[in-house]
Amino acid sequence: MRSGIELRRDYDAVRLWGLAKATRNAGQSRRLLALAEIYDGGSRTKAARIGGVGLQTIRDWVVRFNARGPEGLIDGKAPGNACKLNDSQRQALAEMVESGPTPAIHGVVRWRLKDLAMWIWEEFRLSVSETTLSRELHSLGYRKLSARPRHYAQNPEALEAFKKPPGPTGEDQGGSPEGHFHRTVVAGRGPYRPEEQDRPPLGPAGNPALRPA
Repeated sequence: MRSGIELRRDYDAVRLWGLAKATRNAGQSRRLLALAEIYDGGSRTKAARIGGVGLQTIRDWVVRFNARGPEGLIDGKAPGNACKLNDSQRQALAEMVESGPTPAIHGVVRWRLKDLAMWIWEEFRLSVSETTLSRELHSLGYRKLSARPRHYAQNPEALEAFKKPPGPTGEDQGGSPEGHFHRTVVAGRGPYRPEEQDRPPLGPAGNPALRPA
């Protein structure tokens, strides 16, 4: 069994406990507490249990801590894949996008990502995915824009004439204000209709009832 890598001597357990308490990075705090256990004389197995990891990960943390100190225990952003296009190839791509395709040669009337990827393969023998190509174009300042299709016979002036401008706030577009009744008016009786007159009650067979003399 190989011996563990010794921790750097310019730190101790007390200092790492203080750093773990002060940091706002949860991952860094957990790693500092694990290494503080080793400084305090604990086993690396116990340090791995505190950190919730295996012994190999504890060894990696020790290497990172010895190289960069507490900052080495902060997770950094992954570097990502290296760019496949060099500066001259990127310049040629920009010029091709600006000039646009030639339908007789390229078989299209506007560039798509798949068409540009095919052009890059034919020109430089480089296989580039559409996702990578999209990032390249974005870095060059291009945006993926697609105009809304329009019928060739569409008349813009006729469309504007067809549109109705909105009326003033509060105005009813369905008709004039005079055509509406007030809420307090009984339905079926207009504002200028006289009040209904009292009529004699009807007797049998719809005849007016006889009143006593």
